[in-house]
Amino acid sequence: MGLMDGKRGLVVGIANDHSYAYFLAESLLAQGAECLFTHLPGDKMKRRVAKALSQLGQDDPWLESMDASSDEDLDRVFNKIGEDFGKMDFLVHSIAYADKEWLSVGNFTKTPRAAYCQALDISAYTYLAMANRSVPLMSDGGSMLAMSYYGSVKAVPGYNVMGVAKAALESTSRYLAYELGPKNIRVNTISGGPLRTMSALAVGGLTEIMDWTRKKSPLGRNVTGKDVGDAAVFLLSDLSSGITGQNIYVDCGYSAMGI
Repeated sequence: MGLMDGKRGLVVGIANDHSYAYFLAESLLAQGAECLFTHLPGDKMKRRVAKALSQLGQDDPWLESMDASSDEDLDRVFNKIGEDFGKMDFLVHSIAYADKEWLSVGNFTKTPRAAYCQALDISAYTYLAMANRSVPLMSDGGSMLAMSYYGSVKAVPGYNVMGVAKAALESTSRYLAYELGPKNIRVNTISGGPLRTMSALAVGGLTEIMDWTRKKSPLGRNVTGKDVGDAAVFLLSDLSSGITGQNIYVDCGYSAMGI
């Protein structure tokens, strides 16, 4: 018997088999969840995501194109979930974006308005937008989860505007938790350690960040996708029924260290 037996939800953010969302889906599926998926627009992205999902045994997945920056696309996808299934139990938001040009050491001050606003839109506002559309589908309550990173609370060289966006994401999660609590909908974030995902590779100095984290973490290693995926299962399952509005660090203890 799995922790997620009988639960259905949407997983947003799989780009390939290195994505954090991929590992979250792997753990959710292993615990009996029924997962629905989206991909960025375009046949190339659809094929890439479908290939990753086939490695998880999902040969005929519910898979829809979605541009999270488009309200029309968001409406279409969530309306289709309602039409196809009537309800859902969980939401996983694992998307973020900032123009790579501004993710390098010494470039934060130069960040233009458009790049700053785009980072907040894709990385933070979309969680609010998806939550808003999920609420009518969570008639029996539910759980929402988004992925953050330590750069939201500390300055990480090169993380720059993405750190600002993740801070906004975590704050968004707390306000959602407050408003949705009476509906028995829990809202949390996981602050995962650095992982070589497609998004992370855009950050200047990623190798140095990972080397430093490994050396300074109490566990003496970097986090794995499974570490975070299994923690996500806990937060999305009924075992965490009293947890909401929290940001849970899954980073091998790095965030607990002073030096």
